[in-house]
Amino acid sequence: MIFFNISGFFFSYFCITAVYVIFMPKILQMIGYSAIEIGVIFAMAPLMRFLVPFLFLKYIELSKKVFHTALFVLLLCALAFYITIDNFYLFILPNLAIGASLGLILPYIETYAMDHLKKERFGKSRLYGSIGFMLIGIFLARDLDTPSIGLHYFFASVIATGFFGYITTRHEESTHNQNLTCEKFSLSKVTYLWISLFFMQISFGAFYNFFTIYETAHGISLEMTSYLWAFGVICEIIFFYYQAPLLKLNLLTILKFSAFFAAIRWFILYSFPDSLAMSFVAQSFHAVTFALHHTATLSLLYTIYQNKRLAAQFYYGFSFGLGGFVGAIVAGYFYGPYLYLYASIMALFSFFALLKQKA
Repeated sequence: MIFFNISGFFFSYFCITAVYVIFMPKILQMIGYSAIEIGVIFAMAPLMRFLVPFLFLKYIELSKKVFHTALFVLLLCALAFYITIDNFYLFILPNLAIGASLGLILPYIETYAMDHLKKERFGKSRLYGSIGFMLIGIFLARDLDTPSIGLHYFFASVIATGFFGYITTRHEESTHNQNLTCEKFSLSKVTYLWISLFFMQISFGAFYNFFTIYETAHGISLEMTSYLWAFGVICEIIFFYYQAPLLKLNLLTILKFSAFFAAIRWFILYSFPDSLAMSFVAQSFHAVTFALHHTATLSLLYTIYQNKRLAAQFYYGFSFGLGGFVGAIVAGYFYGPYLYLYASIMALFSFFALLKQKA
């Protein structure tokens, strides 16, 4: 039952992510937002993801109560989207709150899943998130006639996430604190790893925030672009299912391999902007640059730090948070023919940082 509940949570949570990442930039463009404004909006949530973990170094524990509060805040934000989306400045506010709540929700559940399913089964549960992401990508592309339809999908996904998040954790002991130790949490333990994660996510800013806009601007339909997203997720699902044997190898080497492949992936999109075939080739790399990279990163951090929840929070904070914030801002600034050349260079910086990191 625990596998079903966690898988249901991942499915619902990444439905939220699909609406937010694939379609929200397009929705904002439909309303009349500029590329710079879209970049700023999508920098807000990552900024909060970066800031929130610092509160948990000394002052707060990521407990079940905090997790449930974050789910409730996420629900309020989904409702606020309806009344603020037409105003750039007001729309910033729920996006900030979403970043804070997501910065708590996913680290809590992924640590919970790692504890209960172990890394051998974690990927098989996490792949249901990829399935949810893919299905939303396919179906919403067909239905997205008005911005309100996208908001309805987002709200429904939030409701489902709150449901599965609650039933998954409702019986967890409130004193469950096996991850709390007297260890002094220090980023300097693996400085170059954190730098690499930061640059890796900067490179993904061009993808998460502007891939849909970039592809449709080069003559590829919105529906076909949704299939590109879906194809990348299918490759991701396959890797999540079969990646367990690879995780027995040197995790740092896996991360180097993933970062280098990310540089190639973005360079393909830069070199062949009008080629549907090459876009599919680039999307196939998602299996390595996201699925394998993500699980290898969590597994490596869990071997380095005793406080696993805090390690997960700082992973999301420094990569998806600070890296996502900078990536969104810079992608909005660089949007145009050189967007993915810049992304490729950022991925190379991630790779070079790992070369400096000692095993």
